[in-house]
Amino acid sequence: MDTIKVSQTLSISNHRVFSADLNEHDTVFGGKTLATIDDNSSIAASRLARIETVTASVDQVNFLMPFRLQDSMCMESYVSGVGSRSIEVFTKIIGEHLKTGERFLGLTCFSTFVVTQPGITLPQLVADKPEYVFVTEGYQQRRAERLAKLKRQEHFNGHISVNVPWQD
Repeated sequence: MDTIKVSQTLSISNHRVFSADLNEHDTVFGGKTLATIDDNSSIAASRLARIETVTASVDQVNFLMPFRLQDSMCMESYVSGVGSRSIEVFTKIIGEHLKTGERFLGLTCFSTFVVTQPGITLPQLVADKPEYVFVTEGYQQRRAERLAKLKRQEHFNGHISVNVPWQD
């Protein structure tokens, strides 16, 4: 079976915070952040799969510290677990106050992508840095929790109406 190092899936992007990025609290708008997470993490998933993948879920988004005007946001995404058709990607965003050089952990997130082509064998993951070892060690537990949540969601979905609301 093929293997790939976690570092080979790493996708990095940097963004300077401008006033157009801010919400009414003068912090970066969360929706903008989520869009950039999806963009960056999809690259990591594609570096592992080398075929088309689609976002299945964005889990455990933790907004830890706000990003403000004159900050930079350095986003790092890498594959943190591989199933038979699914790929888990971990993303962290490191903020930097550009006037002082102070760096801070602003966000962490896990996303799940799936391959669209059946019959694909995904490579096994080799964690090649201490952080990667730590993050990948929790994959099986996170996967089990996601599968349990998916079952609960399927039950929940069965009770949600898709009828046109004004025609009930």
